[in-house]
Amino acid sequence: MTDMTDKERQDQAQPEPPAAPPAEPVPSASVSEDGLPSDAEPDQADEAASAPAGEPAAPAEDDRKAWYIIHTYSGFENKVKASLRQRADAYGMGDKIGEVLVPTEEVVEVRDGKKYHTKKKIFPGYVLVHMEMSDEAWHVVRSTPKVTGFLGGGQKPLPLPQDEVDRILNQVTVTKEKPKPKVVYRVGETVKITDGPFSGFTGVVEELNEDRATLKVMVSIFGRATPVELEFHQVRRPE
Repeated sequence: MTDMTDKERQDQAQPEPPAAPPAEPVPSASVSEDGLPSDAEPDQADEAASAPAGEPAAPAEDDRKAWYIIHTYSGFENKVKASLRQRADAYGMGDKIGEVLVPTEEVVEVRDGKKYHTKKKIFPGYVLVHMEMSDEAWHVVRSTPKVTGFLGGGQKPLPLPQDEVDRILNQVTVTKEKPKPKVVYRVGETVKITDGPFSGFTGVVEELNEDRATLKVMVSIFGRATPVELEFHQVRRPE
Protein backbone atom coordinates (compact mmCIF):
# COMPACT_ATOMS: atom_id res chain seq x y z
CA MET A 1 0.00 0.00 0.00
CA THR A 2 1.36 3.36 -1.07
CA ASP A 3 2.10 5.77 1.75
CA MET A 4 0.03 9.04 1.81
CA THR A 5 1.77 12.18 0.77
CA ASP A 6 2.20 15.11 3.11
CA LYS A 7 -0.64 17.05 1.30
CA GLU A 8 -3.11 14.16 1.67
CA ARG A 9 -2.29 13.90 5.36
CA GLN A 10 -2.86 17.68 5.76
CA ASP A 11 -6.24 17.59 3.96
CA GLN A 12 -7.40 14.63 6.03
CA ALA A 13 -6.50 16.38 9.21
CA GLN A 14 -8.59 19.54 8.51
CA PRO A 15 -12.21 19.36 9.89
CA GLU A 16 -15.26 19.69 7.58
CA PRO A 17 -16.68 23.27 7.43
CA PRO A 18 -19.92 23.66 9.41
CA ALA A 19 -23.16 23.57 7.40
CA ALA A 20 -24.87 26.92 6.82
CA PRO A 21 -27.80 27.46 9.18
CA PRO A 22 -31.26 27.31 7.53
CA ALA A 23 -32.65 30.68 6.47
CA GLU A 24 -35.11 32.13 8.91
CA PRO A 25 -38.62 32.39 7.51
CA VAL A 26 -39.67 35.91 6.56
CA PRO A 27 -42.84 36.85 8.49
CA SER A 28 -45.73 37.47 6.11
CA ALA A 29 -47.58 40.75 6.57
CA SER A 30 -51.16 40.33 7.65
CA VAL A 31 -53.65 41.63 5.08
CA SER A 32 -56.89 43.34 5.93
CA GLU A 33 -60.22 42.77 4.17
CA ASP A 34 -59.60 45.68 1.79
CA GLY A 35 -56.30 44.16 0.56
CA LEU A 36 -54.01 46.59 2.41
CA PRO A 37 -51.41 45.63 5.07
CA SER A 38 -53.01 45.79 8.48
CA ASP A 39 -50.03 47.66 9.89
CA ALA A 40 -50.06 50.33 7.17
CA GLU A 41 -50.31 53.89 8.32
CA PRO A 42 -53.84 55.35 7.94
CA ASP A 43 -52.67 58.08 5.56
CA GLN A 44 -50.84 55.56 3.40
CA ALA A 45 -53.89 53.33 3.24
CA ASP A 46 -56.12 56.24 2.25
CA GLU A 47 -53.70 57.28 -0.47
CA ALA A 48 -53.52 53.75 -1.81
CA ALA A 49 -57.30 53.48 -1.90
CA SER A 50 -57.87 56.85 -3.55
CA ALA A 51 -54.96 56.91 -5.98
CA PRO A 52 -56.32 57.03 -9.54
CA ALA A 53 -55.30 54.32 -11.95
CA GLY A 54 -54.15 55.82 -15.22
CA GLU A 55 -55.95 58.87 -16.66
CA PRO A 56 -58.50 60.77 -14.56
CA ALA A 57 -62.11 59.80 -15.14
CA ALA A 58 -63.94 61.79 -17.81
CA PRO A 59 -66.77 64.03 -16.61
CA ALA A 60 -70.26 62.59 -16.72
CA GLU A 61 -72.07 63.05 -20.02
CA ASP A 62 -74.71 65.41 -18.61
CA ASP A 63 -71.96 67.59 -17.12
CA ARG A 64 -70.89 68.45 -20.65
CA LYS A 65 -74.40 69.42 -21.77
CA ALA A 66 -76.01 72.83 -21.45
CA TRP A 67 -79.33 74.38 -22.46
CA TYR A 68 -79.42 76.43 -25.64
CA ILE A 69 -82.28 78.34 -27.26
CA ILE A 70 -82.99 77.98 -30.97
CA HIS A 71 -85.27 80.23 -32.97
CA THR A 72 -87.90 78.62 -35.20
CA TYR A 73 -90.71 79.64 -37.46
CA SER A 74 -93.68 80.55 -35.28
CA GLY A 75 -96.19 77.71 -35.13
CA PHE A 76 -93.60 75.05 -36.04
CA GLU A 77 -92.08 74.56 -32.58
CA ASN A 78 -93.42 71.02 -32.06
CA LYS A 79 -92.50 69.97 -35.61
CA VAL A 80 -88.96 71.20 -35.03
CA LYS A 81 -88.83 69.24 -31.78
CA ALA A 82 -89.85 65.99 -33.50
CA SER A 83 -87.62 66.57 -36.53
CA LEU A 84 -84.56 67.43 -34.44
CA ARG A 85 -85.01 64.32 -32.31
CA GLN A 86 -85.15 62.13 -35.45
CA ARG A 87 -82.14 63.83 -37.03
CA ALA A 88 -80.04 63.48 -33.88
CA ASP A 89 -80.68 59.72 -33.83
CA ALA A 90 -80.12 59.36 -37.57
CA TYR A 91 -76.74 61.13 -37.42
CA GLY A 92 -75.62 59.17 -34.35
CA MET A 93 -75.78 62.28 -32.18
CA GLY A 94 -78.30 60.94 -29.67
CA ASP A 95 -75.70 61.12 -26.90
CA LYS A 96 -74.77 64.71 -27.76
CA ILE A 97 -78.24 66.15 -28.34
CA GLY A 98 -80.48 65.37 -25.40
CA GLU A 99 -83.86 66.72 -24.40
CA VAL A 100 -85.69 69.06 -26.74
CA LEU A 101 -88.28 71.17 -24.95
CA VAL A 102 -91.10 73.42 -26.10
CA PRO A 103 -91.99 75.21 -22.83
CA THR A 104 -95.75 75.44 -22.31
CA GLU A 105 -98.04 76.43 -19.48
CA GLU A 106 -101.47 75.13 -18.59
CA VAL A 107 -104.17 77.75 -19.10
CA VAL A 108 -107.80 77.58 -18.01
CA GLU A 109 -110.19 79.59 -20.15
CA VAL A 110 -113.83 80.29 -19.42
CA ARG A 111 -116.21 80.38 -22.37
CA ASP A 112 -120.00 80.49 -22.01
CA GLY A 113 -119.68 79.73 -18.32
CA LYS A 114 -117.56 76.57 -18.89
CA LYS A 115 -113.89 75.94 -18.11
CA TYR A 116 -111.57 74.83 -20.90
CA HIS A 117 -108.01 73.70 -20.23
CA THR A 118 -105.47 74.43 -22.95
CA LYS A 119 -101.69 74.60 -23.34
CA LYS A 120 -100.06 77.87 -24.23
CA LYS A 121 -96.45 78.23 -25.45
CA ILE A 122 -94.43 80.33 -23.03
CA PHE A 123 -91.98 81.44 -25.75
CA PRO A 124 -93.63 81.25 -29.17
CA GLY A 125 -91.02 80.80 -31.88
CA TYR A 126 -88.37 79.34 -29.54
CA VAL A 127 -87.28 75.81 -28.56
CA LEU A 128 -84.87 74.74 -25.81
CA VAL A 129 -82.24 72.08 -26.54
CA HIS A 130 -80.09 70.30 -23.94
CA MET A 131 -76.91 69.47 -25.84
CA GLU A 132 -73.13 69.20 -25.82
CA MET A 133 -71.99 71.90 -28.21
CA SER A 134 -69.65 70.90 -31.03
CA ASP A 135 -69.31 71.70 -34.72
CA GLU A 136 -71.18 68.52 -35.66
CA ALA A 137 -73.99 69.04 -33.13
CA TRP A 138 -74.31 72.70 -34.14
CA HIS A 139 -74.69 71.68 -37.80
CA VAL A 140 -77.35 69.04 -37.04
CA VAL A 141 -79.45 71.55 -35.12
CA ARG A 142 -78.87 74.50 -37.42
CA SER A 143 -79.77 72.56 -40.58
CA THR A 144 -83.05 71.24 -39.14
CA PRO A 145 -86.00 72.46 -41.25
CA LYS A 146 -87.80 75.53 -39.86
CA VAL A 147 -84.84 76.41 -37.59
CA THR A 148 -83.51 79.91 -38.25
CA GLY A 149 -80.58 79.82 -35.83
CA PHE A 150 -79.37 79.79 -32.24
CA LEU A 151 -80.18 82.63 -29.91
CA GLY A 152 -76.95 84.57 -29.74
CA GLY A 153 -75.94 83.65 -33.28
CA GLY A 154 -72.65 82.38 -34.61
CA GLN A 155 -71.21 78.88 -34.30
CA LYS A 156 -70.47 79.37 -30.60
CA PRO A 157 -73.80 80.41 -29.09
CA LEU A 158 -73.90 81.09 -25.37
CA PRO A 159 -75.76 78.58 -23.18
CA LEU A 160 -78.73 79.67 -21.12
CA PRO A 161 -77.81 80.50 -17.48
CA GLN A 162 -78.85 77.75 -15.08
CA ASP A 163 -81.01 80.05 -12.95
CA GLU A 164 -83.01 80.99 -16.06
CA VAL A 165 -83.39 77.31 -16.96
CA ASP A 166 -84.67 76.57 -13.46
CA ARG A 167 -87.17 79.43 -13.67
CA ILE A 168 -88.60 78.18 -16.98
CA LEU A 169 -88.83 74.55 -15.84
CA ASN A 170 -90.45 75.65 -12.59
CA GLN A 171 -93.05 77.67 -14.50
CA VAL A 172 -93.90 74.60 -16.59
CA THR A 173 -94.29 72.45 -13.47
CA VAL A 174 -96.30 74.97 -11.45
CA THR A 175 -98.88 75.58 -14.17
CA LYS A 176 -99.43 71.84 -14.54
CA GLU A 177 -100.47 71.67 -10.90
CA LYS A 178 -102.33 74.98 -10.93
CA PRO A 179 -103.40 76.11 -14.41
CA LYS A 180 -103.06 79.81 -15.09
CA PRO A 181 -106.34 81.54 -15.92
CA LYS A 182 -106.66 83.16 -19.29
CA VAL A 183 -108.03 86.62 -18.71
CA VAL A 184 -110.88 87.40 -21.07
CA TYR A 185 -112.39 90.33 -19.16
CA ARG A 186 -111.25 93.89 -18.60
CA VAL A 187 -111.81 96.42 -15.82
CA GLY A 188 -114.81 98.59 -16.70
CA GLU A 189 -116.43 95.90 -18.84
CA THR A 190 -120.08 94.98 -18.30
CA VAL A 191 -120.75 91.30 -17.51
CA LYS A 192 -123.76 89.20 -16.69
CA ILE A 193 -123.71 86.89 -13.65
CA THR A 194 -124.72 83.33 -14.60
CA ASP A 195 -124.19 81.42 -11.35
CA GLY A 196 -124.69 81.94 -7.63
CA PRO A 197 -127.19 83.97 -5.59
CA PHE A 198 -126.84 86.97 -7.92
CA SER A 199 -127.49 85.00 -11.09
CA GLY A 200 -129.23 87.16 -13.68
CA PHE A 201 -127.78 90.43 -12.38
CA THR A 202 -125.62 92.64 -14.59
CA GLY A 203 -122.63 94.55 -13.25
CA VAL A 204 -119.36 96.25 -14.10
CA VAL A 205 -115.95 94.64 -13.55
CA GLU A 206 -114.06 96.65 -10.95
CA GLU A 207 -111.06 94.38 -10.19
CA LEU A 208 -109.36 91.29 -11.64
CA ASN A 209 -107.32 88.70 -9.74
CA GLU A 210 -105.56 86.45 -12.24
CA ASP A 211 -103.87 84.25 -9.62
CA ARG A 212 -107.20 83.34 -8.01
CA ALA A 213 -109.18 83.50 -11.28
CA THR A 214 -111.71 85.84 -9.67
CA LEU A 215 -113.12 89.26 -10.42
CA LYS A 216 -114.99 91.85 -8.40
CA VAL A 217 -118.20 93.07 -10.00
CA MET A 218 -120.19 96.10 -8.88
CA VAL A 219 -123.85 95.10 -8.87
CA SER A 220 -126.81 97.41 -8.22
CA ILE A 221 -128.92 95.85 -5.48
CA PHE A 222 -131.96 97.82 -4.28
CA GLY A 223 -130.49 100.88 -5.92
CA ARG A 224 -127.15 100.60 -4.15
CA ALA A 225 -123.85 99.56 -5.81
CA THR A 226 -122.61 96.42 -4.08
CA PRO A 227 -119.26 94.68 -4.81
CA VAL A 228 -119.59 90.94 -5.50
CA GLU A 229 -116.60 88.63 -5.83
CA LEU A 230 -117.09 85.94 -8.46
CA GLU A 231 -115.04 83.33 -10.28
CA PHE A 232 -114.42 83.73 -13.98
CA HIS A 233 -116.80 80.91 -14.87
CA GLN A 234 -119.66 82.60 -13.00
CA VAL A 235 -119.96 85.47 -15.47
CA ARG A 236 -120.13 86.02 -19.21
CA ARG A 237 -120.43 88.86 -21.60
CA PRO A 238 -124.04 89.93 -22.14
CA GLU A 239 -125.49 89.06 -25.55
